[in-house]
Amino acid sequence: MYKLIALDMDGTLLNSQKVLTSRVRSAITAAKEQGIKVVLASGRPFEGMLSTLKELGLDGEDDYALTYNASLILKVACKTVVSSATLTSQDAKDLNKIADRLGVNILAYSMTRGLITPKLNKYTEFEAKLNGIDFTLFDFNELDAEEGILKVMMIDEEDPLSNAIQALPHLLQEKYSMARSTPHFYEFMNKNSNKGKGMAALTAHLGLQPEQIICVGDAANDLEMIKFAGLGVAMENAVNEVKAHADYITLSNDQDGVAHVFEKYILK
Repeated sequence: MYKLIALDMDGTLLNSQKVLTSRVRSAITAAKEQGIKVVLASGRPFEGMLSTLKELGLDGEDDYALTYNASLILKVACKTVVSSATLTSQDAKDLNKIADRLGVNILAYSMTRGLITPKLNKYTEFEAKLNGIDFTLFDFNELDAEEGILKVMMIDEEDPLSNAIQALPHLLQEKYSMARSTPHFYEFMNKNSNKGKGMAALTAHLGLQPEQIICVGDAANDLEMIKFAGLGVAMENAVNEVKAHADYITLSNDQDGVAHVFEKYILK
């Protein structure tokens, strides 16, 4: 019997207009009434998840959120940290140099400064607007040695970013957890940070087993949690790599695919 369902947000829970539909909301509410725990697992910062968490009533004392691709797992109401895996300021500096060499833009989430970027660009502006937060123009070379970094993102037009990804030094694979979360975003996190490891930490914290878990997503940064889950579900709009590892492919995010999963496996 499934006891927890974890949902990615963009491209999964939300439709292409970034809207939570009434059918999806109703399905989640009905599942909660049956005692099913629902958890959001997103690449977004906590601030960018909070309005949706509140809209779904997932902001109580016993609710959890996987933020920054599970670099930080929080109890929602009190923001108590359940698990964290961060980068260092030196990681941000090193990746900034590589981004400069490859000709793509970059941003980072600092534990103390929030969203920072070394130069103005439309994708940092988009990221800030999407999450309802501000950003700061800041030279990464000025980061303090002890400053914690939640994640770094190379951000740019789709083709230049694809070319940059292809040209990344192979050693980075050994040093970071890396995933393309959208056509315009490529994310770098602590090696121990991905949604699969985040779900493993959360389920251990809750005393659950993987076979009691459903995970639903669409992008490459959802792959590890889909592989971890007892039932891994890909959206119809998911990238091919995610579909290839999924146990089930639901409808698209514009066809209430998340609601379909609840109706098929939880509310039947």
